[in-house]
Amino acid sequence: MGSGGRPPGPGSGEPQRPRSDEGHAQGRLERVRAAVAAQAAKGAARARALVRRVEQTPAPPGPFRPGFWRSPLRGPWLTSVFGLVLLFGIPLLFVTGMLSYASYNPGLDRINDQTPDKGLLGFYLFAWPTHPYWLYRLTQGVHVTLGVVLVPVLLAKLWSVIPKLFEWLPVRSAAHGLERLSLLMLVGGVIFEFVTGIINIQLFYVFPGSFYALHFYGAWVFIAAFVVHVSLRLGRMIRALRSRSLAAEMRTDLAHTRPEPPDPDGLVASAPAPPTMTRRGALAMVGGGSLLLLVATAGQSIGGWLRSTALLAPHNRTPGSGPNGFQINKTAASVGVTLAHVGPIWRLEIHGPRETLVFTRAQLLAMPQHVAALPIACVEGWSTPDQQWSGLRLADLAALTGLPDAGSVLVQSIQPPGPYSSVVLRGNQIHDPRSLLALRVNGADLSIDHGYPARVIVPANPGVNNTKWVHRLTFRT
Repeated sequence: MGSGGRPPGPGSGEPQRPRSDEGHAQGRLERVRAAVAAQAAKGAARARALVRRVEQTPAPPGPFRPGFWRSPLRGPWLTSVFGLVLLFGIPLLFVTGMLSYASYNPGLDRINDQTPDKGLLGFYLFAWPTHPYWLYRLTQGVHVTLGVVLVPVLLAKLWSVIPKLFEWLPVRSAAHGLERLSLLMLVGGVIFEFVTGIINIQLFYVFPGSFYALHFYGAWVFIAAFVVHVSLRLGRMIRALRSRSLAAEMRTDLAHTRPEPPDPDGLVASAPAPPTMTRRGALAMVGGGSLLLLVATAGQSIGGWLRSTALLAPHNRTPGSGPNGFQINKTAASVGVTLAHVGPIWRLEIHGPRETLVFTRAQLLAMPQHVAALPIACVEGWSTPDQQWSGLRLADLAALTGLPDAGSVLVQSIQPPGPYSSVVLRGNQIHDPRSLLALRVNGADLSIDHGYPARVIVPANPGVNNTKWVHRLTFRT
């Protein structure tokens, strides 16, 4: 201590000693670090021990045990054959389904749009063309028929990989968990899409909402999982297909049918049972099932004598004779339209920017009539042959309102409000010379079930958008 009892300051010439509190703090920090490291090491050791215990947990009895699956036919090659068919079939199914959605012109008006929250999923929408006039009949016929025909292939593919669905442990790591999630999306998505599609084409409406919205969103979820699955498995599929000769398998009899070599995916049975069917028989059974479904379905789209074989068609295959003897989607009674609605009190209102015109049916028949040969094709896959429709061109009616270049028209039916009781058509649909407000068909007045007293008929238009029992047209710029 210097004079006055004060500690020496800097420059006093006396040595400086480290402060004791700094030393204590540094020591505490080192001890904390050591304790944290020790706890982390213990936690990692416990986690590894837990993982080992879980991995050693025996699989529960039943399908989770490898010995449960004993078919000697399962293996990468057979799975890949079914997968190859689906690799070509499902993209075509997806594209034709998206084209069907586009044909409803969902970007045109909320009346047409069953999926108003589609957002970026509607990136591909475009003005649906009217040429060729049979376009929707082709795309939707392919979509529905192919969807039905692929059912046996899909079921066979699911059968061939079912041991993977019961794999034990269900999740072994983060990467394995992501793979399992994509598999769940793939299997769940494909089952959802096929089941809802088949239910819809049979007119069995049990959906908790709009079929179109459910099927649309489900298709995008499924196709995303499908693309991921193909990206991960395409190389393995190609190697599996090259591992065996299709021609040789088709010549192999039951006595010489052997299991495939063990595979890393666990598809090959660990304890296979004696074969009761050859791979040739399995492929023939699946192919025969698809062929049978083709015969029982395609006729509703193709028409002609094949229509009589369309046992799965949802509509009457022989609806009657005479000018109105062709398929009907919705009858008048089913939507609440009666003779009182279409009797002498019926009038057609045509609205435009200048005025509203009102016509009786007799006045419409007195105007110049035009004829167009067009089919009706519906989302359920069925279609009619070309029918001879006669009536007034929509373009001429637009001109009467002072809108010769109308950009759209709201078509409203006298049926009670509900799905498709009204529709909006685009300008290209209005101005096609074959687009008619039809009053007659095949030389006779429309029947009430076909839309009497007037209906819309437009080339390549989904049947449900060819509104029947029309009573108001509102042309817009």
